[in-house]
Amino acid sequence: MRNIAFILMLNLLFSLNLIGQNKTYNLLSDNDLKYLEELTKDVVERSRVYPNQTVTKEFETNNSGGVLIKPGGSEAYPAFWIRDYAMSIESGFIPVKEQKHMLLVAASGQCDQTWISDGGCMIPIGAIPDHIRLDDSHPIYFPGTYDYKGQGNKKWGMMPPYCDQFFFIDMAYFYTKGSGSSQLLTGKINGVALIDRLEMAYKTPPTKQDGVMVYATEDFRGVDYGFRDVITITGELCMPSLLKYKASLELAELFDRLKKKDKAIIYRANAKRLKEEIPQRFSDSRGMLLASTGKSRQADIWSTVMAIYYGVLEGDHVLNASRTITDGYKKGLLAKNGNIRHIFIGEDFSEKSAWEKSLVRKGDYQNGGYWGTPTGWVCYAMAKTDLAAAQQLAKEYIDNLRAGDFRKGGEYGEPWECYNLEKPQNAIYMTTVTSPYSVFKSDQK
Repeated sequence: MRNIAFILMLNLLFSLNLIGQNKTYNLLSDNDLKYLEELTKDVVERSRVYPNQTVTKEFETNNSGGVLIKPGGSEAYPAFWIRDYAMSIESGFIPVKEQKHMLLVAASGQCDQTWISDGGCMIPIGAIPDHIRLDDSHPIYFPGTYDYKGQGNKKWGMMPPYCDQFFFIDMAYFYTKGSGSSQLLTGKINGVALIDRLEMAYKTPPTKQDGVMVYATEDFRGVDYGFRDVITITGELCMPSLLKYKASLELAELFDRLKKKDKAIIYRANAKRLKEEIPQRFSDSRGMLLASTGKSRQADIWSTVMAIYYGVLEGDHVLNASRTITDGYKKGLLAKNGNIRHIFIGEDFSEKSAWEKSLVRKGDYQNGGYWGTPTGWVCYAMAKTDLAAAQQLAKEYIDNLRAGDFRKGGEYGEPWECYNLEKPQNAIYMTTVTSPYSVFKSDQK
């Protein structure tokens, strides 16, 4: 048993490329990195909602008893969104005291009894909210609403999004590492230990029988990833399976801390299987990963670069994908002002939609809009084969932020959430800077 654990530990060390730290490229100059650091810090601060602070009249004040963090510094999205917050922790601007409070708020919102909403959707036991209201801490498990009683309808899937369960594990992992203590893991929230809640969350997104990949059908569909919740994607799902890979390794480390080696072995074995099967299931001839095996089975830029960054792809597969992405960038099919599309221009499903099925028109939001959130991952992936092109994209991203920096006042709004056909939307959006900054700061020698 010890030999097995040792082998799996070696596998962890060689495969857990969570922060891209196996090689550095100096994608940004020191001056540009310093600028991004200061901007990111200010955006995170603007996104904080302090106790008793009012954001909008509709949702009154933050009554949670501690700091909550919204997806951005504007009045858009006036709630505590799990994934946006979790994706921002690695920026380094959220102290452990705040992390602890938000982790406990999320844990308290976890579903402890499977129930069916008035709209006919199922909230399974173990589900983590999509977002949590500021005023009364009511968990909202589905996108598109702040209504606790009225939440859930087919438009957003019949089950809650699959990504938030794995982001919940991220939250516990980074808090435990940052605090240096495993005590909270064994503490109980509503009668259930946090470590048990993490396992419940991990097991909530469905798979095929005896499978390990997250899976959805039309009848039992959940959003695969909140940054495309207006898109219908079915079959085996690449993005949440990547998040599951990362969460598997995080859970293994948490169980190591608790001296539960048998559990750690199980989760490392899951990670190993996911790492083997993801390229087999989703790769196309160019090295790109497809979003799914069912509806919207299209080459997915975000999943591909995330898989490279997390170390799920290796060897020639990385090089092929890197060249494909770099070629798309040079041909103007990938980026605009340093922001990234989900799908290459020219590979849209039809003249009417980038994805096979979308709730919004082509060219807007997640259906052909351009986003800054994945820019760091894209630069890291491109640098594998063309450092100059990667540095050029990183510079375009920074220059665009400088030109529209919200701190100039007036109509300036960078970092925007995304760029649509006509204009950008939702100013001072947090992951547009926290996610790339986490990549760029870890990249510096």
